[in-house]
Amino acid sequence: MPFLATTEQKQTAFWLVLWLAFGYLIYALGPILAPFMAAAILAYALNGAVDYLDRMRLWRGRTLPRTVAAMIVMLVFIASLLALVLIVVPVLQKEIPLLQAQIPLALTKLNIMLAPYLQAAGIHVQLDLSGLKKLLTEQLATSGDDIWTMVLASARAGGVALLSWIVTLTLVPVVLFYMLLDWHQILRSISLAVPRRWVVQTRAMAQEVDALLAQYLRGQLLVMLVLAIFYSAALAGIGLDVALPVGIISGLLVFIPYLGFGLGLTLALVAAVLQFPGWYGLIAVSAVYGVGQILEGFILTPRLVGERIGLNALTVIFALLAFGQLFGFVGVLLALPASAVLMVAFRHLRRHYLRSSFYNA
Repeated sequence: MPFLATTEQKQTAFWLVLWLAFGYLIYALGPILAPFMAAAILAYALNGAVDYLDRMRLWRGRTLPRTVAAMIVMLVFIASLLALVLIVVPVLQKEIPLLQAQIPLALTKLNIMLAPYLQAAGIHVQLDLSGLKKLLTEQLATSGDDIWTMVLASARAGGVALLSWIVTLTLVPVVLFYMLLDWHQILRSISLAVPRRWVVQTRAMAQEVDALLAQYLRGQLLVMLVLAIFYSAALAGIGLDVALPVGIISGLLVFIPYLGFGLGLTLALVAAVLQFPGWYGLIAVSAVYGVGQILEGFILTPRLVGERIGLNALTVIFALLAFGQLFGFVGVLLALPASAVLMVAFRHLRRHYLRSSFYNA
C-alpha cells in the first residue's frame, strides 16, 4: 500500500522547504544584507532610549513624537561616532609624518644589522633607502606588464570595495531610522508569523535572548569604560604624549575582540618608538597592555560580562572568522551578539532533542 501523507504533513513539508529556501536566500544575499543586519542590531540597542524619550511627558502632558525621539537618539549616536573619529584622526596625523621621517634611519640600522648575514648567504642587497629604490627600479623594468596588470586588478577590486563601503555607510542610518520608528510593529509582525503551536516557546526563547543581550551590552559598556580609564592613566604614567586619545581608543575598541586590542597596541607602540629612545617605550607599552589584557580577561570580563554569553575562546575565534567571511567587517562587529542568539537557539534545540522519542527510543 503506497504511503499517503496527510494534509498536515504536506503543509509541514511545504513550509519547511519554503523556510529552507528562504534561509538559503539569506545566505546568498549575505553581503547585501550586511547594512540591514547592522541597522537591526543598532536598532535593538538604541530602541530603549527611543522608548524612554517617547514616553516623556512634556508641557501639558503631551508626549514626544516617536519620530522626534528617533531623530534625537540617532543624532546623539552619530555625534558619538564622530567624536571617536575626531579622537583617532589627530593621533594618526601626528604619528604618520613622524613615522615617515623615522623610516630612513630604521632602514639604515636594519641594513647595518642584516647586511653581513645576507652577503654571507650570497644575497647582495642593500636594505637602506637607496638600495630599495634600486631594487624597485629593477623589478619595474623586468616585470612592468605584470605589475600594471596587478595594479589594475587591485584598483578594480578596491573600487568595488570602496563603493560597497559607501553604500553600507549610506544605508545603515536610513534603515536604522525606519527600524527605530517601526520597531514594535516589526516585532509584532514577526510574532504573528510564528505558527501558533510554537508561539509560546518562541516568545520564551526571545525573552531569554533579550535578557542575555541586555546583560552582555551593559557588561561590555562597563568593560569599555574601565579599560579606557585604565589605558589612559597607565600610558600617561609612563609619559606617553598621546596617552589620552590612544587610551580612549584602546578602551572603546574592546568591543571588537582581538582586533580592537591589536589596533590600540599598534598605535601605542608606534607612538612609543617615535617618542622614546631605546627600548624603554616598547617595554613600558607592552607591560601596560599586558596588564590590561590580564585585567580584562581575568577580572573585568568574568565579573561584568561573566558567563552571560557562555562563549569560550575557540567559539569566539570561530564566530569572528565565520561572520567575517559571511558579512565582512560588519560581521566581525556582530559576531558575538549573533553567536549569543544562536547559542540560545541551540540550547533550546538540544533540550528538545534530549526529550524526543528519537533520542530516548
